[in-house]
Amino acid sequence: QVQLVESGGGSVQAGGSLRLACAGSGYTSSRICIGWFRQAPGKEREGVASMHIGSGSTYYADSVKGRFTISRDNAKNTVYLQMNSLKPEDTAMYHCAADLFVFSCGNIYPGYRGSNFDYWGQGTQVTVSS
Repeated sequence: QVQLVESGGGSVQAGGSLRLACAGSGYTSSRICIGWFRQAPGKEREGVASMHIGSGSTYYADSVKGRFTISRDNAKNTVYLQMNSLKPEDTAMYHCAADLFVFSCGNIYPGYRGSNFDYWGQGTQVTVSS
């Protein structure tokens, strides 16, 4: 059974950094897209970044390009989201998710909510104060 566990959330001031981790288990194929999504209170879930584990291709929402970096450690089956220059509008619950048996992740466009992702973690809270 596929399981995803997020960690690394917390509270920081604007301009600060956090690194989120998504530890996965229960899968061995590299044809997987791991995505990071976030949902703020009263708002729809939105895609933030994703990575295809097999190819290493990465995708970012325009709102985080240049500030967030997604990376992986295959030995640990873990995908990271390094978040720099954080803004108050980045405050949200962050979830990672897995889309299995795919050849690519696809672009992250405004309104993308990742309905095609099969497995989701419980989330980790990120709070950025001004």
